[in-house]
Amino acid sequence: MKKSLVFLLAAGSFWANSAFADTPSEVRIAYSGGSQVLMLAKADGSLDKALNSKVKWVQFASGADALTYFASNAIDIANFGSSPATAGIVRKLPVEIIGVSGVIASYERLIGKEGINGIKDIEGKRVAYPPNSTAQYALEAAITVNKLDRSKITLLPLRPAEMVAAWKRGDIDAGYVWAPFAQELESAGGHQVFATKELQKAGYLIYNNYVVRKAFAEQYPQVVTAFLRVHQEKVNEFKKDPERASAIVAKEVGAPQTTAANTLNGLEYPTLAEQSTPSWLGNGTDTSDSGIGKALSKTANFLAGIGEIRQRDIPTNWNSAINAHYIQDAAVSGQ
Repeated sequence: MKKSLVFLLAAGSFWANSAFADTPSEVRIAYSGGSQVLMLAKADGSLDKALNSKVKWVQFASGADALTYFASNAIDIANFGSSPATAGIVRKLPVEIIGVSGVIASYERLIGKEGINGIKDIEGKRVAYPPNSTAQYALEAAITVNKLDRSKITLLPLRPAEMVAAWKRGDIDAGYVWAPFAQELESAGGHQVFATKELQKAGYLIYNNYVVRKAFAEQYPQVVTAFLRVHQEKVNEFKKDPERASAIVAKEVGAPQTTAANTLNGLEYPTLAEQSTPSWLGNGTDTSDSGIGKALSKTANFLAGIGEIRQRDIPTNWNSAINAHYIQDAAVSGQ
Protein backbone atom coordinates (compact mmCIF):
# COMPACT_ATOMS: atom_id res chain seq x y z
CA MET A 1 0.00 0.00 0.00
CA LYS A 2 2.76 2.40 0.91
CA LYS A 3 4.55 1.70 -2.36
CA SER A 4 1.32 2.28 -4.29
CA LEU A 5 0.70 5.52 -2.45
CA VAL A 6 4.24 6.73 -3.15
CA PHE A 7 3.77 5.86 -6.83
CA LEU A 8 0.49 7.73 -7.04
CA LEU A 9 1.94 10.78 -5.32
CA ALA A 10 4.91 10.72 -7.66
CA ALA A 11 2.66 10.38 -10.68
CA GLY A 12 0.50 13.24 -9.46
CA SER A 13 3.58 15.37 -8.99
CA PHE A 14 4.73 14.50 -12.52
CA TRP A 15 1.45 15.57 -14.11
CA ALA A 16 1.29 18.72 -12.04
CA ASN A 17 4.79 19.67 -13.12
CA SER A 18 3.99 18.84 -16.74
CA ALA A 19 0.89 21.01 -16.66
CA PHE A 20 2.90 23.85 -15.14
CA ALA A 21 5.62 23.43 -17.76
CA ASP A 22 3.01 23.79 -20.52
CA THR A 23 2.72 27.49 -19.68
CA PRO A 24 5.97 29.46 -19.59
CA SER A 25 6.18 32.31 -17.11
CA GLU A 26 7.37 34.61 -19.90
CA VAL A 27 7.27 34.62 -23.70
CA ARG A 28 9.77 36.90 -25.45
CA ILE A 29 8.32 38.37 -28.65
CA ALA A 30 10.64 40.34 -30.96
CA TYR A 31 9.27 42.96 -33.33
CA SER A 32 10.48 45.89 -35.39
CA GLY A 33 9.52 49.40 -34.36
CA GLY A 34 7.18 49.84 -37.33
CA SER A 35 3.41 49.53 -37.47
CA GLN A 36 2.06 45.98 -37.65
CA VAL A 37 -1.18 44.25 -36.68
CA LEU A 38 0.58 42.49 -33.80
CA MET A 39 0.82 45.89 -32.08
CA LEU A 40 -2.94 45.69 -31.52
CA ALA A 41 -2.27 42.72 -29.22
CA LYS A 42 0.48 44.65 -27.48
CA ALA A 43 -1.81 47.58 -26.89
CA ASP A 44 -4.72 45.66 -25.36
CA GLY A 45 -2.75 42.91 -23.62
CA SER A 46 -4.71 40.21 -25.43
CA LEU A 47 -1.58 38.24 -26.29
CA ASP A 48 -0.64 37.88 -22.60
CA LYS A 49 -4.14 36.61 -21.91
CA ALA A 50 -4.21 34.18 -24.85
CA LEU A 51 -0.77 32.74 -24.03
CA ASN A 52 -1.49 32.71 -20.29
CA SER A 53 2.00 34.16 -19.84
CA LYS A 54 3.67 37.50 -19.43
CA VAL A 55 4.83 38.77 -22.82
CA LYS A 56 8.16 40.53 -22.96
CA TRP A 57 8.28 42.70 -26.07
CA VAL A 58 11.78 43.00 -27.54
CA GLN A 59 12.22 45.68 -30.21
CA PHE A 60 14.86 45.47 -32.93
CA ALA A 61 15.94 47.66 -35.86
CA SER A 62 16.38 45.04 -38.61
CA GLY A 63 16.13 41.32 -39.32
CA ALA A 64 19.86 40.99 -38.73
CA ASP A 65 19.26 42.01 -35.11
CA ALA A 66 16.53 39.37 -34.78
CA LEU A 67 19.02 36.71 -35.90
CA THR A 68 21.49 37.92 -33.29
CA TYR A 69 18.81 37.67 -30.60
CA PHE A 70 17.94 34.14 -31.69
CA ALA A 71 21.61 33.16 -31.71
CA SER A 72 22.01 34.35 -28.12
CA ASN A 73 18.76 32.66 -27.01
CA ALA A 74 17.30 36.05 -26.08
CA ILE A 75 13.92 35.70 -27.83
CA ASP A 76 11.33 33.00 -28.50
CA ILE A 77 9.22 34.28 -31.42
CA ALA A 78 10.00 37.06 -33.90
CA ASN A 79 8.30 38.85 -36.77
CA PHE A 80 10.78 39.86 -39.46
CA GLY A 81 11.59 39.57 -43.14
CA SER A 82 11.91 36.46 -45.29
CA SER A 83 15.41 37.35 -46.47
CA PRO A 84 17.17 37.47 -43.08
CA ALA A 85 15.08 34.49 -41.94
CA THR A 86 16.40 32.50 -44.90
CA ALA A 87 19.96 33.52 -44.07
CA GLY A 88 19.52 32.42 -40.47
CA ILE A 89 18.13 29.04 -41.48
CA VAL A 90 20.97 28.43 -43.96
CA ARG A 91 23.44 29.32 -41.21
CA LYS A 92 21.78 26.59 -39.12
CA LEU A 93 20.13 28.69 -36.45
CA PRO A 94 17.76 26.34 -34.56
CA VAL A 95 14.62 28.14 -35.72
CA GLU A 96 11.68 27.44 -38.01
CA ILE A 97 9.07 29.40 -39.93
CA ILE A 98 5.58 29.01 -38.47
CA GLY A 99 3.57 31.55 -40.42
CA VAL A 100 3.44 34.59 -42.69
CA SER A 101 2.57 37.82 -40.91
CA GLY A 102 2.18 39.81 -44.11
CA VAL A 103 3.19 39.81 -47.76
CA ILE A 104 5.12 42.96 -48.60
CA ALA A 105 3.32 45.09 -51.19
CA SER A 106 3.91 48.84 -50.86
CA TYR A 107 5.09 48.65 -47.25
CA GLU A 108 8.67 48.63 -48.55
CA ARG A 109 9.54 50.83 -51.48
CA LEU A 110 12.26 52.72 -53.30
CA ILE A 111 12.19 56.45 -52.59
CA GLY A 112 14.07 58.75 -54.94
CA LYS A 113 14.96 62.41 -55.11
CA GLU A 114 14.09 64.75 -57.96
CA GLY A 115 15.24 63.40 -61.33
CA ILE A 116 14.72 59.75 -60.38
CA ASN A 117 11.36 58.98 -61.95
CA GLY A 118 11.76 55.29 -62.78
CA ILE A 119 13.85 52.35 -61.67
CA LYS A 120 16.20 52.82 -64.63
CA ASP A 121 17.15 56.24 -63.29
CA ILE A 122 19.08 54.83 -60.32
CA GLU A 123 21.97 53.98 -62.63
CA GLY A 124 24.72 56.48 -61.84
CA LYS A 125 23.16 57.22 -58.46
CA ARG A 126 23.86 56.45 -54.79
CA VAL A 127 21.23 54.07 -53.45
CA ALA A 128 21.00 52.97 -49.81
CA TYR A 129 19.39 49.86 -48.35
CA PRO A 130 19.25 48.16 -44.93
CA PRO A 131 21.66 45.20 -45.05
CA ASN A 132 20.36 41.65 -44.57
CA SER A 133 16.77 42.72 -45.13
CA THR A 134 13.85 42.12 -47.45
CA ALA A 135 14.40 45.66 -48.75
CA GLN A 136 17.90 44.65 -49.92
CA TYR A 137 16.46 41.55 -51.55
CA ALA A 138 13.76 43.60 -53.31
CA LEU A 139 16.27 46.19 -54.50
CA GLU A 140 18.62 43.57 -55.92
CA ALA A 141 15.67 41.73 -57.50
CA ALA A 142 14.46 44.98 -59.09
CA ILE A 143 17.93 45.56 -60.53
CA THR A 144 17.95 42.04 -61.98
CA VAL A 145 14.36 42.02 -63.28
CA ASN A 146 14.77 45.41 -64.96
CA LYS A 147 18.18 44.46 -66.40
CA LEU A 148 20.00 47.42 -64.86
CA ASP A 149 23.78 47.71 -64.93
CA ARG A 150 24.63 47.05 -61.28
CA SER A 151 28.18 48.36 -61.77
CA LYS A 152 26.74 51.81 -62.46
CA ILE A 153 24.87 51.94 -59.16
CA THR A 154 26.61 52.88 -55.91
CA LEU A 155 24.92 50.62 -53.35
CA LEU A 156 25.30 51.70 -49.73
CA PRO A 157 24.31 49.46 -46.78
CA LEU A 158 22.78 51.68 -44.11
CA ARG A 159 20.44 51.03 -41.22
CA PRO A 160 17.07 52.80 -41.67
CA ALA A 161 17.80 55.65 -39.27
CA GLU A 162 21.26 56.10 -40.81
CA MET A 163 19.63 56.20 -44.24
CA VAL A 164 17.35 59.06 -43.23
CA ALA A 165 20.32 61.02 -41.84
CA ALA A 166 22.35 60.37 -45.01
CA TRP A 167 19.41 61.52 -47.14
CA LYS A 168 19.13 64.80 -45.24
CA ARG A 169 22.89 65.37 -45.57
CA GLY A 170 22.68 64.83 -49.31
CA ASP A 171 24.89 61.72 -49.20
CA ILE A 172 22.42 59.49 -51.08
CA ASP A 173 20.04 59.92 -54.02
CA ALA A 174 17.60 57.11 -53.22
CA GLY A 175 16.78 54.59 -50.54
CA TYR A 176 14.87 51.31 -50.42
CA VAL A 177 13.27 51.00 -47.00
CA TRP A 178 10.09 50.33 -45.03
CA ALA A 179 7.74 52.55 -43.07
CA PRO A 180 8.02 54.80 -41.15
CA PHE A 181 11.41 55.59 -42.66
CA ALA A 182 10.01 55.62 -46.20
CA GLN A 183 7.61 58.36 -45.16
CA GLU A 184 10.47 60.31 -43.59
CA LEU A 185 12.30 60.27 -46.92
CA GLU A 186 9.12 61.29 -48.72
CA SER A 187 8.51 64.18 -46.32
CA ALA A 188 12.09 65.32 -46.93
CA GLY A 189 11.56 65.77 -50.66
CA GLY A 190 11.42 62.19 -51.91
CA HIS A 191 8.81 60.28 -53.88
CA GLN A 192 8.01 56.62 -54.56
CA VAL A 193 9.83 55.15 -57.54
CA PHE A 194 9.22 51.43 -57.12
CA ALA A 195 7.30 49.16 -54.70
CA THR A 196 8.06 45.56 -53.77
CA LYS A 197 4.63 44.44 -55.00
CA GLU A 198 5.81 45.08 -58.56
CA LEU A 199 8.14 42.07 -58.23
CA GLN A 200 5.29 39.60 -57.74
CA LYS A 201 4.61 39.40 -61.48
CA ALA A 202 8.24 38.31 -61.92
CA GLY A 203 7.72 35.45 -59.45
CA TYR A 204 9.21 37.00 -56.31
CA LEU A 205 7.35 36.34 -53.06
CA ILE A 206 8.78 38.69 -50.43
CA TYR A 207 7.14 38.65 -47.03
CA ASN A 208 7.46 39.03 -43.29
CA ASN A 209 7.27 35.81 -41.33
CA TYR A 210 6.86 34.54 -37.82
CA VAL A 211 9.88 32.54 -36.74
CA VAL A 212 10.21 30.54 -33.53
CA ARG A 213 12.99 28.84 -31.60
CA LYS A 214 12.53 25.13 -32.21
CA ALA A 215 13.23 24.22 -28.59
CA PHE A 216 10.56 26.67 -27.42
CA ALA A 217 7.98 25.40 -29.92
CA GLU A 218 8.64 21.79 -29.01
CA GLN A 219 8.20 22.54 -25.30
CA TYR A 220 5.19 24.85 -25.68
CA PRO A 221 3.33 23.94 -28.89
CA GLN A 222 0.02 25.26 -27.57
CA VAL A 223 1.62 28.68 -27.00
CA VAL A 224 2.73 28.84 -30.63
CA THR A 225 -0.73 27.86 -31.82
CA ALA A 226 -2.37 30.46 -29.57
CA PHE A 227 0.05 33.12 -30.83
CA LEU A 228 -0.97 32.45 -34.45
CA ARG A 229 -4.65 32.61 -33.53
CA VAL A 230 -4.12 36.04 -31.98
CA HIS A 231 -2.39 37.19 -35.18
CA GLN A 232 -5.47 36.24 -37.21
CA GLU A 233 -7.78 37.91 -34.69
CA LYS A 234 -5.85 41.15 -35.03
CA VAL A 235 -5.84 40.94 -38.84
CA ASN A 236 -9.62 40.57 -38.66
CA GLU A 237 -9.81 43.50 -36.25
CA PHE A 238 -7.81 45.67 -38.64
CA LYS A 239 -9.90 44.69 -41.66
CA LYS A 240 -13.16 45.33 -39.80
CA ASP A 241 -12.20 48.88 -38.81
CA PRO A 242 -8.91 50.03 -40.43
CA GLU A 243 -9.21 53.58 -39.11
CA ARG A 244 -9.64 52.54 -35.49
CA ALA A 245 -6.89 49.90 -35.74
CA SER A 246 -4.50 52.37 -37.35
CA ALA A 247 -5.12 54.87 -34.55
CA ILE A 248 -4.34 52.26 -31.90
CA VAL A 249 -1.17 51.09 -33.65
CA ALA A 250 -0.04 54.66 -34.27
CA LYS A 251 -0.32 55.46 -30.57
CA GLU A 252 1.49 52.25 -29.63
CA VAL A 253 4.50 52.87 -31.90
CA GLY A 254 4.54 56.66 -31.63
CA ALA A 255 3.78 57.40 -35.27
CA PRO A 256 1.24 59.60 -37.06
CA GLN A 257 -1.99 57.76 -37.83
CA THR A 258 -1.50 58.33 -41.56
CA THR A 259 1.87 56.59 -41.33
CA ALA A 260 0.41 53.62 -39.47
CA ALA A 261 -2.47 53.35 -41.95
CA ASN A 262 -0.07 53.51 -44.89
CA THR A 263 2.05 50.75 -43.39
CA LEU A 264 -0.80 48.42 -42.40
CA ASN A 265 -2.41 48.83 -45.81
CA GLY A 266 0.95 48.18 -47.48
CA LEU A 267 0.83 44.50 -46.51
CA GLU A 268 -1.35 41.65 -47.75
CA TYR A 269 -2.59 39.15 -45.17
CA PRO A 270 -3.14 35.50 -46.14
CA THR A 271 -5.46 33.78 -43.65
CA LEU A 272 -4.40 30.90 -41.44
CA ALA A 273 -6.49 28.56 -43.60
CA GLU A 274 -4.79 29.81 -46.76
CA GLN A 275 -1.37 29.42 -45.18
CA SER A 276 -2.17 25.76 -44.43
CA THR A 277 -2.24 25.01 -48.18
CA PRO A 278 0.60 24.11 -50.58
CA SER A 279 0.53 27.66 -51.92
CA TRP A 280 1.98 28.86 -48.62
CA LEU A 281 3.45 26.75 -45.79
CA GLY A 282 1.94 23.51 -47.07
CA ASN A 283 0.07 20.76 -45.30
CA GLY A 284 3.09 19.19 -43.61
CA THR A 285 4.22 17.13 -46.61
CA ASP A 286 6.40 18.13 -49.57
CA THR A 287 7.47 21.21 -47.64
CA SER A 288 10.15 22.21 -50.12
CA ASP A 289 7.56 22.27 -52.90
CA SER A 290 5.25 24.63 -50.99
CA GLY A 291 5.02 28.30 -51.89
CA ILE A 292 7.22 29.29 -48.96
CA GLY A 293 9.62 26.43 -49.72
CA LYS A 294 10.08 27.70 -53.27
CA ALA A 295 10.49 31.26 -51.98
CA LEU A 296 13.19 30.05 -49.57
CA SER A 297 15.08 28.40 -52.44
CA LYS A 298 14.88 31.52 -54.58
CA THR A 299 15.91 33.77 -51.70
CA ALA A 300 18.79 31.50 -50.67
CA ASN A 301 20.17 31.41 -54.20
CA PHE A 302 19.93 35.18 -54.38
CA LEU A 303 21.78 35.57 -51.06
CA ALA A 304 24.48 33.19 -52.25
CA GLY A 305 24.79 35.19 -55.46
CA ILE A 306 25.57 38.41 -53.58
CA GLY A 307 27.91 36.67 -51.12
CA GLU A 308 25.69 36.84 -48.02
CA ILE A 309 25.73 33.04 -47.60
CA ARG A 310 27.67 30.18 -49.19
CA GLN A 311 26.01 28.21 -51.96
CA ARG A 312 27.26 24.94 -50.49
CA ASP A 313 25.48 25.67 -47.21
CA ILE A 314 22.01 25.82 -48.80
CA PRO A 315 20.12 22.69 -47.68
CA THR A 316 18.76 20.24 -50.22
CA ASN A 317 15.27 20.64 -48.74
CA TRP A 318 13.42 22.87 -46.28
CA ASN A 319 11.71 20.14 -44.25
CA SER A 320 13.29 21.32 -41.00
CA ALA A 321 12.83 25.01 -41.80
CA ILE A 322 9.05 25.19 -42.24
CA ASN A 323 6.60 23.82 -39.71
CA ALA A 324 3.00 24.00 -40.89
CA HIS A 325 1.53 22.03 -37.99
CA TYR A 326 1.06 25.00 -35.70
CA ILE A 327 -0.78 27.05 -38.30
CA GLN A 328 -2.92 24.06 -39.20
CA ASP A 329 -3.91 23.66 -35.55
CA ALA A 330 -4.52 27.40 -35.23
CA ALA A 331 -6.68 27.44 -38.38
CA VAL A 332 -8.85 24.58 -37.09
CA SER A 333 -9.17 25.84 -33.52
CA GLY A 334 -9.86 29.36 -34.73
CA GLN A 335 -12.93 28.39 -36.77
